[in-house]
Amino acid sequence: MIILGIDPGYGTMGYGVIEKLDNGNVVPVDYGVVKTPSNESFPVRLAMLEEGLNRIYQKFSPAEIAVEELFFTKNITTGIPVAHARGVILVSAIKYCGRLFEYTPMQIKQALTGYGRADKVQMMNVVTSLLHLKSVPRPDDAADALAVALCHAHTNRFGDMFGIK
Repeated sequence: MIILGIDPGYGTMGYGVIEKLDNGNVVPVDYGVVKTPSNESFPVRLAMLEEGLNRIYQKFSPAEIAVEELFFTKNITTGIPVAHARGVILVSAIKYCGRLFEYTPMQIKQALTGYGRADKVQMMNVVTSLLHLKSVPRPDDAADALAVALCHAHTNRFGDMFGIK
């Protein structure tokens, strides 16, 4: 089964594609980012994100899509554009396959490290190790998206608990 993990963003949206094999093992397929130029209008940037997602769907044909939920720590103002981008991601994913799952940052960390407050370095090292990669995925947004996909691969046995109803 092909799983697409997405780390929402409007300037840089990370994606990670993995395959969960019948024996339960997980292998990396691809990862990267969709970038939008800061000199473009915000609505055009959102449309560019959708176009990027559609290219990813066509190239990898994911059976399920996992998206990180937003978490605001300090400045909600910067989170509002990301929330708009996340809306584009959610609508696009539902239209594409209807198998959409959402995870909080704490759930992702817990699933991969066993500790819901793991730091960035721990997370990147675990992603690199679990996927048997030679180096840490870059940029960070792509590594985060792979973590979302891995979280889903390890927790989807719980069925639709995390899915969109």
